[in-house]
Amino acid sequence: MPGFVLLVRDRADGDDTIRLGITVTKKIGGAVVRNRMKRRFRALGREVLPEKGIIGADHVLIGRKSGIDRDFGALRSDFSEALERLSQ
Repeated sequence: MPGFVLLVRDRADGDDTIRLGITVTKKIGGAVVRNRMKRRFRALGREVLPEKGIIGADHVLIGRKSGIDRDFGALRSDFSEALERLSQ
């Protein structure tokens, strides 16, 4: 199970910018855990979104408990696969 839920919504405003939003609730853990997860998600966005992100869309990553200890390579793979499925 991936460590996140991905939501993508086309803005339909004519702007080609790819935007990323991140949400991690207190249910996941304390501030240190939430901030670590947000840093990992931002790194994922920097690595994967320029290549596979949907142009002109907002991408929102919602952190899940399973993402805390998940290997970064596995998270990257899950994120890439999710974006590929959405772009088809």
